Amino acid sequence: METARKTSKKRDAILDLLRSSSEHPTAEWLYSRLKIEYPDLSLGTVYRNLSMFRKDGTITVAATVDGNERFDWNIEPHAHFICETCGKVVDVGMQGRQESVYEAIRQNTGHVVNWHSLNFFGECSDCIFTKSVRLHQD
Repeated sequence: METARKTSKKRDAILDLLRSSSEHPTAEWLYSRLKIEYPDLSLGTVYRNLSMFRKDGTITVAATVDGNERFDWNIEPHAHFICETCGKVVDVGMQGRQESVYEAIRQNTGHVVNWHSLNFFGECSDCIFTKSVRLHQD
């Protein structure tokens, strides 16, 4: 649901980089990568544009990890897994199941669910593997 707005190379670059990433990046991550191509880019510009994208429904916040918002271009309802060890945020494939949950909530309570946010927390496979390798090396 993108709103018509004046074209800006930096704004387009911020959104393009976010859309090309599966990392659920922070504003700082986006800034550090774009600063190379746009030396006059400020972190404030990145934050302002991310805020604008959120307000117009172009992006969403997947999670807040260690006080940093992690942004997501996929605005369809979906779940995330957040590693409590390394802070990685990954999409969890649960699409298609939410409709039955939404309907159950409506039938049981009369409430109509428009969207949801669901996060799972634990340890990612990379961190488990790293820990296992370290244990076997000791």
